[in-house]
Amino acid sequence: MTKVKQNRVVVSEQELLSMDASTLAKKIANQEITSKHATSVFISHLKKVNHVLNGLVEDRFEQALREAEKADAEIKQNGAGHKKLLGVPMSMKESFDVAEMKTTGGLIHRKHIVRKQDSHVVTALKAEGAIFLGKTNTPTLCFCQETDNKLYGRTNNPWDLTKTTGGSSGGEGALLAVGGAAAGIGSDIGGSIRFPSHFNGVIGFKSGNRQVSQVGSFPPIDIDLQERMLGIGPMTKSVADAKMLYNIIAKKPAEAKDLSRFTMTILPRTNYPMSDETENMLVMIQKQLQDEYETMKAVPPFFDQCAILWQEIMSVDGGQGIAEITFGADKSNAVTEYMKEVVTGKSDVHRFLSWALIGANLFKPSEKRVQEINHYLAKGDEQLEDYLDERILFFPVYHTSALKHGRVYKEIFSIRKTFLKYMPYVAYANVWGLPSLTIPIQTDKQNMPIGVQLMSKNGNEDALFQIGEWLESRNRGYIRCMNYD
Repeated sequence: MTKVKQNRVVVSEQELLSMDASTLAKKIANQEITSKHATSVFISHLKKVNHVLNGLVEDRFEQALREAEKADAEIKQNGAGHKKLLGVPMSMKESFDVAEMKTTGGLIHRKHIVRKQDSHVVTALKAEGAIFLGKTNTPTLCFCQETDNKLYGRTNNPWDLTKTTGGSSGGEGALLAVGGAAAGIGSDIGGSIRFPSHFNGVIGFKSGNRQVSQVGSFPPIDIDLQERMLGIGPMTKSVADAKMLYNIIAKKPAEAKDLSRFTMTILPRTNYPMSDETENMLVMIQKQLQDEYETMKAVPPFFDQCAILWQEIMSVDGGQGIAEITFGADKSNAVTEYMKEVVTGKSDVHRFLSWALIGANLFKPSEKRVQEINHYLAKGDEQLEDYLDERILFFPVYHTSALKHGRVYKEIFSIRKTFLKYMPYVAYANVWGLPSLTIPIQTDKQNMPIGVQLMSKNGNEDALFQIGEWLESRNRGYIRCMNYD
């Protein structure tokens, strides 16, 4: 095992790969580790493991090494200053623009499209000195909870290659699980940060309604009802990192909260699917909490309605916007492309997307129903503003740990409307525009991570981070997958 000694501090490559961004930033700032060395270690590791996982789909290794040298020179001359991430190697979800890199959405006809400007999120992180190693895989146009597309292919779960990494931030989840970067960024309009965090055993934070700018995120969400559901946020190895990165990219940093005033509300087992191990996890969490916090079991308002609302909001334009990006002026459509893929396997559009577009058209709400949804959301927003004032909700992310490839897709996109059973846990935070923190709590009998998600209203992010760190210290937290070392 290679070790590097600087300023009398010895850090092994294995320790470095497991290190969170906050710790690595401090060691780089103190010149215990050079940014160039850290960057080189991550690059070497990615070259070793990515052919198995397929998490990283485009790299900028040479540029990252040059930027690392500049960071080291800056630190040597001036110190780290006020830059929180100076010289820290990160990853970025493919859907965010990074200057001089592609933003394809996993579409073959976009494979040559290179962006000239950084997204707002990337700009904010670069201002703090972050270095980007590359971009990570997504489903086509981020339109599925499993990560596969015709351009880049499928991403595998590092804990079990036969299982899904989740989506749409699945490349981020897999890459961080093996320590392929210090931290990353994802986005979530239907569990897209929380599924990969839960399935891969990393920390993920979905920001609340319009708390982080989506400028430079592709595809852009230009429908108001859908934008309220979108949350952009960090995927990390520690809750401390999630807090730090959120405060960097958010329009305003999290406001300090007195956690002792909060009620911890755990979702009981209901009529929706939940594995015994998942239920036992929630029971264990309640026991941990009840000695220090006011704790109760309850189903929050509007829970039963959230899955159908999520589907209707995602279908509000019948999938027209996504279809235009996918097919353009071509006369092809979702039905013909789906049948072509099923019969011949030769469509340029992944069947996950074409089938989802068929569903979006089927579930498109009428104008009258859209008015009813808007009225219902206004009423719910007002009630939840009060209900969640000093309350944190504890939900599962999914009914079980990661499933075999294709199973989550079948459960959520079935013509039998099984999304009504499987989506409420994640849909709740999307429909109501709530911030949500996912933390790995334990490992199941199949050695797969199981996480919990914590939710509250916008403005209570600091409380989520506080109780998140509390839970993290008592449970599994992030453990790097070392299957490929």
